[in-house]
Amino acid sequence: MFNHLLKPLSWLYGGITDVRNLLYDRKIISVLTPATYTIAVGNLTVGGTGKTPHVDYLVSLLKQTGPVATLSRGYGRQTRGFRVVTDADTADTVGDEPLLLYRKHGKTAEIGGADVLVSVGEKRAEAIPKLLTIRPDWRAIVLDDAFQHRPVHPQLNLLLMDYNRPFYADQPFPSGRLRERRHGALRADVVLVTKCPDELEAAEQRAIQQRIRTYSRADVPVFFTGLRYGKPVGFADSFVKNEGPRERRVVLVSGIARPEPLEQYVKTHFTLAGHLRFADHHRYTPADLERIVRELPGDGTVLTTEKDFVKLAPLLAETGLDASRFWYLPIEIMFLSGEAEFRQIVEQTDLDRPSQAGAGVKKI
Repeated sequence: MFNHLLKPLSWLYGGITDVRNLLYDRKIISVLTPATYTIAVGNLTVGGTGKTPHVDYLVSLLKQTGPVATLSRGYGRQTRGFRVVTDADTADTVGDEPLLLYRKHGKTAEIGGADVLVSVGEKRAEAIPKLLTIRPDWRAIVLDDAFQHRPVHPQLNLLLMDYNRPFYADQPFPSGRLRERRHGALRADVVLVTKCPDELEAAEQRAIQQRIRTYSRADVPVFFTGLRYGKPVGFADSFVKNEGPRERRVVLVSGIARPEPLEQYVKTHFTLAGHLRFADHHRYTPADLERIVRELPGDGTVLTTEKDFVKLAPLLAETGLDASRFWYLPIEIMFLSGEAEFRQIVEQTDLDRPSQAGAGVKKI
């Protein structure tokens, strides 16, 4: 009933986004088309669709053949403007997801000398020239959460859709969770259906592809990915892999958009003593840490996500609490099928490919 009352607002919101997109599509608003191979990763839905693990995958793939730069808005940071992530940064200065990518790929003392440079900047069209000033020979620039960032026209536009929340069954905000109308999928060069169950039958995959292509281009490639969790890693050991927590009774701590799949995984592989849920991108405080410790059974272990790790670990160091009872779960994506085809699409470097992301009128 309440959603029904919000529908007129959704029509208004969808109409506003339509006008905005039309201004870019008709070249009324100028667009930056980088001369460097640029990939945008994003979604139509508000909330988590697994963008960070997919950006992580792209970086791991592309850095094999040259230096890669990542650029995101840096959601939740307390700074503004363009910024290259360094050892001195925290989640407060650059955001939790860029900090995670930096810890995994870009940690270096020499800016411009790394295989992977991680950066943030809410105005990507202004940030990209600065990246090219730092290093003009990037193999690729990967834009995180940039499907609606129309001021930049990428060569490859990747649209992510959560299997559990398909955009074709949703409505624009506020009666639904879409950032724009469903036909925004027309800009996608590739669609990735994320967070799929491991055994997703071929018949259901074909049905999902058909529903997606109702709103996207008829020939758009559609791939299906799932999440794979690795062995738990101790905070005290940073990113060194080991055998996992000695105790299997865990208190799960999560500050992510949709923690239900994570909770189900933990229930399957550990004895779940409790789950403390925080909002996505939550800024942890000493009071939060005290609450987490209070919830721990005598033989219990804290288990959390990589994204939460980069915020909790510094807090543990500041408070002097025992880090040996804190662990995080590494995560990576896996393709149900078609990974070789996807890699071939991504590894193309044709700067004149006809992306549907929007026509550019300015190149650098």
